[in-house]
Amino acid sequence: MRIGYARVSAQDQDNTAQIAALNAAGCGRIFEEKASAGRWDRPELSRLLDQLRKDDVLVVWKLDRLSRSLKDVLTLMETVEKTGAGFLSLTEAVDTTSPAGRMMMQIVGSFAEFERAMLRERTRSGLLAARGEGRIGGRRPKLTARQQKEIVHLVDSGQKTAAESARLFNVHPSTVARLLARNKLTN
Repeated sequence: MRIGYARVSAQDQDNTAQIAALNAAGCGRIFEEKASAGRWDRPELSRLLDQLRKDDVLVVWKLDRLSRSLKDVLTLMETVEKTGAGFLSLTEAVDTTSPAGRMMMQIVGSFAEFERAMLRERTRSGLLAARGEGRIGGRRPKLTARQQKEIVHLVDSGQKTAAESARLFNVHPSTVARLLARNKLTN
C-alpha cells in the first residue's frame, strides 16, 4: 500500500498540490500535517510511522516535506527501512523500493556520516588550538580572582555569611557556595 504524507509549515499555507500529487501516485491513505519540519512532535507523521508495515511505501511530494535536516531524513529512512517498507519522493528521484534507490540513499547517508565526522574533527582541532593558546571553553567567571579572594576572606573571618557575600557581589548564593567548596579542597 502506498501511504502519503503531506506537510505545510504554517496554518495559512495550502497543501492541495501535494495532496493531488500523492493521489495521482496511487496513495491509498494520506496523512496531512501543518507543522514545522524542524519539530519532532509531529503527531500525523508519528501515526503514519506507527501504521507503516512491510512492503508499504511512504510517499512524499518532496524530501523537505519530511524534514529540512539531512540527519533527520536519514533517521526517518532508517525507521522506514526497519519496518520493511519503502520510500518514494515524487519530485526528487528517490525511490528505495528499487536497488538503485536504496544505493542512492546509502550514498547520501555515507556523505552525511562523513560530514558529521569532519565536523567533530574540526571542533576537536579548534578546541585543542584554543587550549594551546591558553583559552578554555565555558562561561567567563562572574567573579575576578581578587573578588574570589575577598569573599573567601570575608566568610572565613566571620565578617560576612556566604549569603551576605553573594548579595554584596551581586552573584547567586550557589556561586559563593561553589567558590567556598573549591577553596576548602585546595587548602
